[in-house]
Amino acid sequence: MKIEIKSLLVVLSVASTACSEKPAQPAHDTTASAPAPTKADSRLTPFVVPSESEIKDTVVLASIRRGRALIHSTRDSLPHYVGARLSCANCHVQDGTVADAMPLVGAYSRFPQYRARSGQVDLLEDRINDCFQRSMNGKAIPVKSSEMRDIVTYIAFLSRGIPPGRDMKGQGVPKLDPLKGDTASGHQIFLSKCAKCHNVDGGGNSAIPPLWGRESYNIGAGMARVRSAAAFIHQVMPLDSPRTLTPQQAFDVATYINTRPRPDFVGKEKDWPRGDAPPDVAYPTLASKKSATKQ
Repeated sequence: MKIEIKSLLVVLSVASTACSEKPAQPAHDTTASAPAPTKADSRLTPFVVPSESEIKDTVVLASIRRGRALIHSTRDSLPHYVGARLSCANCHVQDGTVADAMPLVGAYSRFPQYRARSGQVDLLEDRINDCFQRSMNGKAIPVKSSEMRDIVTYIAFLSRGIPPGRDMKGQGVPKLDPLKGDTASGHQIFLSKCAKCHNVDGGGNSAIPPLWGRESYNIGAGMARVRSAAAFIHQVMPLDSPRTLTPQQAFDVATYINTRPRPDFVGKEKDWPRGDAPPDVAYPTLASKKSATKQ
């Protein structure tokens, strides 16, 4: 019990922040191409990446740094829990520190939260393990392990100053209006824009993640949804020239990628138990079958 209390105090000490502290700015310029602020934007918490210099406790700082290392080199650090050739940083760009690129900044402050896919209130640890089991086609990390503690501590550090339950500028990835993707067009765009890094077969290499096949994310992953993949591709890819694809091109590429073979996810039919699955989910759920039967 003493260990658990100490761990909680460590995370809480990271999440708290003094009003007089001036956080460091992100190394990556996330505002250069941002549109002019709107009235709705003024109600959002600013996107700020804190500086390690704010952390005076050396034990807490060591935990933050190990958590970041686990996010950056997940498969190398946790080979028993990662089945794909992926790391958390493949989706959470620059270890989760870039606005509008699935940042981890502020994530600690948004949990616990209700998630429709699980149909329940999830803790941050549940969300982390969801990624390990789906996006990295692996296994859940023990909740009380040092690895989980360090990952949570790093995310708590990135969330310093973000009030609980408040939305933040740069949160997630900007959504796109839904479009119908074309696999033939997507294949051609993939060959001209994506294959130089991910290879023609989508297998990537030691530094670039595979987009399909047995070493990629499984069908239960969020990125296996065309709308989610298209938004990410449109905002982030190609890495050397992001935001150069049109929304239609992003949907075409996402459709092509997500119609390629990938690992299955056992238990996927139990997702969205309340019957509110998004329309781009690539598999039927038990709840959707029940709803269809009633109709």
